[in-house]
Formats: sequence, C-alpha cells, structure tokens
Amino acid sequence: MHRKEYPRPNLVRDDWQNLNGTWQFAFDDQQLGIAKRWFERGVPLEQSIEVPFAYQTELSGIHDPSFHDVVWYKRSFKVDPSFQGKRVILHFGAVDYRAWVYVNGQLAGMHEGGHVPFHFDITDMMNGTEEEITVRVEDPSTDETIPRGKQFWLEQSDAIWYTRTTGIWQTVWLEAVDPTHLAKLRLQPDLDRGECVAEFEIAGSIAGVELDVTISYKGEQVVRDRIQVQDRYVKRAFHLFHLKIFRTPFHNTGWTWSPENPNLFDVEVSLVMGGQVLDKVQSYFGLRKIHTENGMVYLNNKPYYQKLVLDQGYWPQGLLTAPTDEDFKKDIELTKAMGFNGCRKHQKVEDPRFLYWADQLGFLVWGECAAAVSYHPDAVARLTREWIEIVERDFNHPCIVTWVPLNESWGVPDVRYSAQQQAHSLAMYYLIRSLDPTRLVISNDGWEITASDICAVHNYNHGQPDETEKYAAFKRSLATKEQLLASMPARRPIYADGFAHQGEPILLTEFGGIAFKLGSEQGWGYTSVSTEEDFVKDYHRVIEAIYESKIIHGFCYTQLTDVEQEINGLLTYDRKPKCNVEEIKKINDAWHDIIIS
Repeated sequence: MHRKEYPRPNLVRDDWQNLNGTWQFAFDDQQLGIAKRWFERGVPLEQSIEVPFAYQTELSGIHDPSFHDVVWYKRSFKVDPSFQGKRVILHFGAVDYRAWVYVNGQLAGMHEGGHVPFHFDITDMMNGTEEEITVRVEDPSTDETIPRGKQFWLEQSDAIWYTRTTGIWQTVWLEAVDPTHLAKLRLQPDLDRGECVAEFEIAGSIAGVELDVTISYKGEQVVRDRIQVQDRYVKRAFHLFHLKIFRTPFHNTGWTWSPENPNLFDVEVSLVMGGQVLDKVQSYFGLRKIHTENGMVYLNNKPYYQKLVLDQGYWPQGLLTAPTDEDFKKDIELTKAMGFNGCRKHQKVEDPRFLYWADQLGFLVWGECAAAVSYHPDAVARLTREWIEIVERDFNHPCIVTWVPLNESWGVPDVRYSAQQQAHSLAMYYLIRSLDPTRLVISNDGWEITASDICAVHNYNHGQPDETEKYAAFKRSLATKEQLLASMPARRPIYADGFAHQGEPILLTEFGGIAFKLGSEQGWGYTSVSTEEDFVKDYHRVIEAIYESKIIHGFCYTQLTDVEQEINGLLTYDRKPKCNVEEIKKINDAWHDIIIS
C-alpha cells in the first residue's frame, strides 16, 4: 500500500510523478553514514521501507517504536519521458525533522521543520537515465526545543503523549515545469467587496509572457482575463458581484462557502508566450469571510455557532500518516454525521489532502502546529519559521478559519508572568495576523491568553456522572462572563498577567474526554462510563451545560477518536463509532432548539 493521490490539491499540474513506495532504508545509530558515504550512488542500504510511512508504523514494514535519531532513505527512479526539456522539481510533503537530500551523490539541499513541505530543482543533477535519491534524516528524540506536539520524548507512550514519527511521512513526488512557470498562487476572496484578489509569483524569464486566468462557478465560466506580465509579482482583483450568479439579494449567502453549502470557484491559470502555453495550473477558492463582532464569531456576515471536535489526526497503522486518502474523507463524513461542523486539528499540521476534503465537503478547521516542550530561543526560532511556511502552504484553503500557534502554555510554561514568554505569544499572534488577514488567531488556546481574537477556554472539571456538586460548579463557572473569566480550570487564570478580556467571543475549546472502551483495551479519559447508554447520557450531560450558558458561543469536544492509551474518543482508534452516531447528532443539534426557545 502507498499513497497515490495528487499531493498538492490547491495547485495542480498534469505533469507529475509519484515516488512513494518501496525505498531502501537504514538506521544510523552510530552516525557513520556520512563518513561511509551512504549518499553516493550505488551504496546500498540494508533494509527497506514503504514511503510515506514512518519506520515506527506498521504500514512502513518496520514497525519499530524505539529511538533511532538518524535514518537514511534511498531509491532509484527514471523520469517520465514527458518531462523531457523541462525543469524537474523534487517535492517532499513533510519530513520530520531535518532532512539532507542528495541526487546522484550531489547535495540538493537541506530543510528543517517536520510538518511543512519543501522542494529542490534537481534538473542539473540528473544523468538522464536512472536517477538515485538519498535522504538523510535527523530527528532528535529527546530534544525539547523541537516542535514535537504529541510525540513523546520517552520511548514508551504515556498519558497524553504518543509514539513519535521520524522521517518521511507525507508524499514524495516530482513535477515538470517550464523554466518560466508559476511559482506561487495566493487567492484571497473578499466577500464584502465581491471579489477575489489573486497574487501570482512567476519564476524564470517574463519577457513577452501573459497570464491567462479563468474562473468558473459550478461549471459556468464567470471570469476570463489576460494580463500582460510586467513584473514577476502580479496582483489582480477579479470582481464577482456583477455576475448573474449574484443577482440574489446581498444578504443571501447561499453561494458562499460554508459547512452547509461548500460552494467553490474553480480557477485555471496559464502562462502564455507567443501563443504557446508554458505552464497551466488548476486551483479553487471559496468566497468565505470569518470575523468577530458583538462577542460572537461571524461566518459570511452571520453569527455562527461552531460545534467542533478535537482531532489528533493519528491512525493505528500509520500514526500521523493516513493509510489512504479515503480515510481523510471518512473522518470528515463521520464527524459531520455526528452533528459537528468542524474540528480543531490538535498539535499537528495536517496533510493537505485532509484540507482538500474539508474544502469539498464543508468542514471548518482550526489549524494548529506541534509545540515545543520547553521555552528556549531555538524553540522560538523553529516555531516561527515553521508557522511562516504553514501559512504559505495553507492560505488558499477556505476550510481553515482559525490559527492556533500556542496551546495550554506548552513551550511557554511561565507565560502567565514572564514578559519574555508573553512577548513570544504576542509575536506569534501578530506574525500570523501580518501574514494572513483573513482568519482569526488565538494566542494561547486554553488559558493564560495574551492578545487573541477568541477567548478559548479549556475546562474538564465537569466530574463523573454521579458527582453532582462538581457538575453544578462546572455549570456555574460557565453561567456568566464574570464567573468564567474568574475561573481557574487548571489552576491557571484565563488571561496572563497584564492582559484581560477585550470583548472577544468566548468558546469552550476543550472539555469532555469521556472514556468508554468497546473491547479489552486499557486506557484513560477525564471521566469514564461502562455502557453505551451511559456514554450517550454523559455526553448529553456535558453538552447540556454548555448549551445552557448564555456567554459561550461555540465549543470543541475532546475528542474524535481514541489514540493509543487514550480511550476518550467518540470513535475507536480504528474509527468504529462507540454509539449510534444519530444519538450524538441529536444532542449536538439541540442547540438550535435552545436558541429558538
């Protein structure tokens, strides 16, 4: 089994070649590979591995969870004949954590950052017959300054920490481009102005080049424009409100993108010179606006109650890597069937294929990044670099409505009172806002918030089903703004010292975590039940407390699936529902009855 689908769905080209599959592989625990020149052509590695699955996974064919901080990959390939005369770009979806890439024994380049893509132009390193790629990876298992998220720095998983992912864990692929080609495409819809602002970056010579842009809506062409290229950076606004699809009143948002109506505009961009097409790409966008007003989140200029689920994005056979593309789609469909309209991807930058399906199916996503464990200048630099690349990769996905750079003070343990760590929290908030004005940003999800677009609170203090006094106290803590802001659910204040609520919407973004096991597995949760009936009752109990609150305008329930020793999911680790999904949907849908009443 290997992943065969096109890996970059918001910038698609026809000329590409998948390099997933069986590669040579070796552990390098003694770090001898460089001295022994394993990067040279024809030097074999002793094992094999199925890419893009990390060696810790079952699907890799190795399934070894122990520490191996340096590993090597190697494979031979022949370039597709259609690539002749073009530049050949080698892409890696994600490699955790540092990667050195060699082509035919020559160093193509190095990349640091375990969750974002990178690429190298390898044309001049190729020999035109059989090519060979070698990848050396470093992933220091115990380094607490690396953004590692849920990957544990001890060998055995425990509590909220899971098995590590080392090395290649997303698709490796080639694409062929003309020396003059579209290097970047940013699509920024503006609902209020009725337009989409497109930014194009062109690589190579631009002499005599024209940009041909076509935008279609549900199969009907609505924009056709040709731009004379004068600079390698081109920016153009395409107006949409004059089109016949928008002859309905302005307040009718049936044609915008939302979980209920995931309408998408298809985009085709060609670079043309003298009648010859040099490059052609397909993309898409959703006309979607997210903002806050009057203490609420608005989607497309209407108040919108977000019913999210915490999604760790782990699979028992592949860990961070979904076994198939269909698994992404299945997770979203199951989540929507339970009455949720989105998820918060927790401590993981998810595969672009998940975001593609979220765009297509209508599913809100809060984008988060793996955190470092400890505060250190190196950790600050690493997280900052990675977030710049995250925003660049995912900017065009309408499903993403919120960015979460920090969670529960991970990596900033003294942010409550440390001016330095508060400065880091503020820096991440303003950095992301400077890169992306179209989404909300939460400075520190859970507590000890600095500046933030949402007051995101975590509270698991709802107690066991029979702890009536604790449950009553939980409900009281959610009843009024004053009580909630004064609460300390994890013995930490909601805002860091010197910061206070500025009227931003209040959402309960972690709670629940009801443990219920269907089989003999052992594990834990924040509360526990022993029958399916009690599971539904306890879910109803914690959701009811939120729906009774007049100040909470959305939630994120913990969590979608069991993961390793955590058995607090609505689904098992292998995605079996723990109860009738319709029962969960009825409870989630009850919010509408409360609002109407």
